[in-house]
Amino acid sequence: MPYTINRTDGTAIATIQDGTADNSTSLTLFGKSYSNFGEALNENLVRLLENQASTSSPAAPMKGELWFDTTTNQVKVYDGSSFKPTGGAKSTSSLPTSPSAGDLWLDATNDQVFVYTGDSRSHQVNDKWELVGPAFTASQTQSGWKIETLGSAGGNKVVSSMYAGNTRVAILSKETFTPSVTQSGFAQIKAGITLNSTLGAAFEGSSSQAQQIDVSSTTNTSASVIAGGNFLRADASDTTTGRITIDSNLGLVVGGAQELEVTVASNNVTFAQTSQDKDLSFTMNDGGSTITPLKITGATGAIALTGDVTITGNLNITGEYNSSVSNVSTYDDAFLKVNTGNSEADAGLIVETADSEDARMFYDVSENFWSAGHGASYSQVIRLADATADGHANKGKVLKTTAGGNVTATSMNLGAVGSITYTDTANTGVPTIGAVATLSNEWGGSAKTVSTSQPTGGDGADGDFWFVREA
Repeated sequence: MPYTINRTDGTAIATIQDGTADNSTSLTLFGKSYSNFGEALNENLVRLLENQASTSSPAAPMKGELWFDTTTNQVKVYDGSSFKPTGGAKSTSSLPTSPSAGDLWLDATNDQVFVYTGDSRSHQVNDKWELVGPAFTASQTQSGWKIETLGSAGGNKVVSSMYAGNTRVAILSKETFTPSVTQSGFAQIKAGITLNSTLGAAFEGSSSQAQQIDVSSTTNTSASVIAGGNFLRADASDTTTGRITIDSNLGLVVGGAQELEVTVASNNVTFAQTSQDKDLSFTMNDGGSTITPLKITGATGAIALTGDVTITGNLNITGEYNSSVSNVSTYDDAFLKVNTGNSEADAGLIVETADSEDARMFYDVSENFWSAGHGASYSQVIRLADATADGHANKGKVLKTTAGGNVTATSMNLGAVGSITYTDTANTGVPTIGAVATLSNEWGGSAKTVSTSQPTGGDGADGDFWFVREA
């Protein structure tokens, strides 16, 4: 009578006839009255005992069947399609072969555990092996975050310590406390991140904001990393050795009420005193005393200058010039020039008088001569060059003598009739109309007739007259 061999779930594996054996599985199954079944039975028991230890998997495995892979020294179970490791991490220096999702592998070189995901999105040692931990290799030593408990007077504190190469670089804490057991580089732990003081550590990179800046040092670590003490204070007086540039037309504002403004518009610079009717002064230290060379009065716009003023170029004045200190104005220039830049116009000197018409001396451009006068009545100012010695040829001119003291006139009217005696050699008077000229000295002491003969040197005396008759 044949045997029907069933699986655990009741499904049939094989039907074995009497006296025969079945090898459709990894074991030999016997029919009734099979000869020499003892040897095959014992081999089946040995195979079950050693989980069919071999370098190759069983030829006809059944789902759930165990096999000890002597190549990897792992017990594997058949899942209906292939043999998979039964569990635990495989410790090797190289990647396991034929892994299944969920398999663990201990990297014996780096002392790190990986899990096989079968997902190519993983980016670890292999594109399907995901690192479980630790994050550092054996050669890197303790690196990364580590959760620790530190004692303090206020009780134990749970913190996160950041290690790099087995050195604690920083401690992350939710509160400030002092460890009860000395922690190298961490005398006190602040709320937030506290850096190891023995490393001279500092935060590097960019930050959107900072609560405080340490100004205790002025030593820069590089040209681009500046010590806090080298920044100008906004809350206290400070000094800079560098140049300050305000790259804005809005410029500079000074004063508690922002009285002084320095601004720029279209490359034009404006200094402004913005407080109403307040002054703008420029002061200097003169031998230890403060002087004010320049003051602009806000209420009137008046400008006060103290000290000598040197002007290179033209001084143009719109309005009147007033001297309130001295009655005499002194100018060292060789000439004082007026009317510069104007078209032809009368210009000169005006002396104020009590009436409405002042006394004036000016150049009359329409006549091309100087005029002077008062009360709107002006006449030409005569120069020596305007006078003439010949009043007959140049009528209407003022007379002047020649180099010899002579004057020529067409006629001359005298105010009265006089007389002159020509015995007075010191009298320089001129006879008036009707004057009688008396010749006191005659030639030879007596009246002489007119002669054509010239007197000799011995004739007569000084002052004698001689009348000559032309031939």
